[in-house]
This record gives sequence, structure tokens and C-alpha cells, in this order.
Amino acid sequence: MDTKKLIEYKKRYAISKHHAWAGSIFLAILLAIRIFLETSEINIDDRIILFIGAILVGYMLVALIFTYRYRTGLSADVKPEKIQSSTDEIENKKIEPKLEKEKLKIEKKKAKTELKKEKKSIK
Repeated sequence: MDTKKLIEYKKRYAISKHHAWAGSIFLAILLAIRIFLETSEINIDDRIILFIGAILVGYMLVALIFTYRYRTGLSADVKPEKIQSSTDEIENKKIEPKLEKEKLKIEKKKAKTELKKEKKSIK
């Protein structure tokens, strides 16, 4: 397999693993809610809990199937390239607009002083 495909499989594996874990957490929360409702003597139809539980189990099984399918991506040691600028470049990018502004201020002051000199020389 080429490295691009392995990297893609690695990303998909991570997503599938995340969903499998999320499904198990949702199932645990559903169980906790059911226990809290039973201890507080609030009656809820068991078919509702079973239906939601079946959906969550199906969700987890699909996620686990995808983790099995994309497990070959784990062998990808190539990390995706990150474009990072050095701190000097970032600072230069921040400083450039300030320098432009300062240059414009200096040019404006020079123009004013020249205008004043011309006015004095005319008088």
C-alpha cells in the first residue's frame, strides 16, 4: 500500500475507534439513567430502553467493524506534514505593517515641513 492510503486508513481507524468508545460510553449512560429512574421509582417502559440500547449496540458494532477494516493504517509511521513558520518569520509578518505605518507617518511629517518651508519662502 502506498503511504497516502495508509495515512488515510490511520485517520479512519482513529475516527472509528473514537465512535466505538463513544458508543460504549452512551450505553453506560443509558444504563445509569435506567438505574436512577428505577431507584427513584419512576416507571419507564423497558421497551424504550431496549430499543435505544439496541441502536447503541448496533452503532458500536459498526464502529468496531470499521476499526477492524482500517487497522492496517496503524502500520503507517509517516506523520502528515505540518507547515510551520519559524518564529522570526511570524514576528516579521507582525512587524511589517507597523513599519509601513511608521514610514507613512515620517513621509507625512516631511511633506508638512516642506509645505511650511514653501509657505515661509512665499511670504
